[in-house]
Amino acid sequence: MDKLLIEGGTRLSGEIAISGAKNAALPILCAALLTKEPVTFTNVPRLNDIGTLLRLLEQMGVKVSRDADVVTLDASGVDNPVASYEMVKTMRASILVLGPLVARFGEARVSLPGGCAIGARPVDQHIKGLQAMGAEVKVEHGYVHAKVPRLKGARLFTDMVTVTGTENLMMAACLADGETVIENAAREPEVVDLANCLVAMGARISGAGGDVIRIQGVDALHGATHRVMPDRIETGTYLCAAAVTGGEVRLTGTSASYLDSVIDKLMDAGCEVTAERDAIRLKGPARLAAVSLRTSPYPAFPTDMQAQFMAINAVADGTSIIRETIFENRFMHAVELQRLGADIRIDGNTAVVKGVAKLEGATVMATDLRASASLIIAGLVAEGETTIERIYHLDRGYERLEEKLSALGARVRRLR
Repeated sequence: MDKLLIEGGTRLSGEIAISGAKNAALPILCAALLTKEPVTFTNVPRLNDIGTLLRLLEQMGVKVSRDADVVTLDASGVDNPVASYEMVKTMRASILVLGPLVARFGEARVSLPGGCAIGARPVDQHIKGLQAMGAEVKVEHGYVHAKVPRLKGARLFTDMVTVTGTENLMMAACLADGETVIENAAREPEVVDLANCLVAMGARISGAGGDVIRIQGVDALHGATHRVMPDRIETGTYLCAAAVTGGEVRLTGTSASYLDSVIDKLMDAGCEVTAERDAIRLKGPARLAAVSLRTSPYPAFPTDMQAQFMAINAVADGTSIIRETIFENRFMHAVELQRLGADIRIDGNTAVVKGVAKLEGATVMATDLRASASLIIAGLVAEGETTIERIYHLDRGYERLEEKLSALGARVRRLR
């Protein structure tokens, strides 16, 4: 199993390009199921999760063509509207095929995703929404089985803000008969990017980016070309890596407009941040100031950046309080950071982080995707060598990570 070896103490500097967003690309690729015409997507990152979803779509009968960051999907020959447990168990986002399959083919069998290291993420909101649109939905033998002659527009109110739930129901509503209104919708930029893609395919959607989305159903969608938005979490991760090392970097192919809450916290910590049209510059201080934060749905501070900020707070000047409100089990990286010398105390969904003068390299284990990123950030500033085990998590969400860090001057290599 691959490991990552980091020799800490190097100040990051230079310029790298940010990849397309994993969390935008996954639902957008599923949107190809809504039309029998080919759809082309650009700026698609090469990640394990993307490869898993493309294999799932191929199993259904979708023709997949890939050249670098360009993916073309042709779902005209879909003959197997089933997502098996063997595919879904490795990636929860596979549930995003449910809405498109039911909308276009009138039937779908999709395995329940199962457990998740960072907590329960139930799909009951997806099911409730499809039922409100007229689908007969049964959960049997570990599969969600949905059938309907044609979905009908409905008013949908989700009990909780759910990104994948909003995306699934928005895709389903595109081919429904009549108007669908999704209330308490997720406002994330990735939801807006999906809506923009669907509109390019002929969907009639308004309100994406707000908490009420309206979709007027159409009889059919057509082919289109769409560029996936930049990855705001990858952007934030590299900003944190530069900040903690007192570095100076320029990240291209990205936008500060997706990262207001993260950039505000970095500036509070003492960083100089400059937003350009399609790039962000950051210069870190000699030592960061501790910053407290509370995760909440967009546009508040993202849960996917909580672990990275715990890592930079571990060596910041002062004490910070981090409150995690999205997932109930997302502090597992704290124990690994403690192995590097961090002073962190956990009480339920709250972490108290007292900044220390230095971290020391050690062997640590990644427990999930963003936890992996926090350990890399800590390893970059720790004295000596840090070995990170189970980095397959990283390959799910960070494209060419060692290559990009090395371009910024980091001493990092993969051990096989």
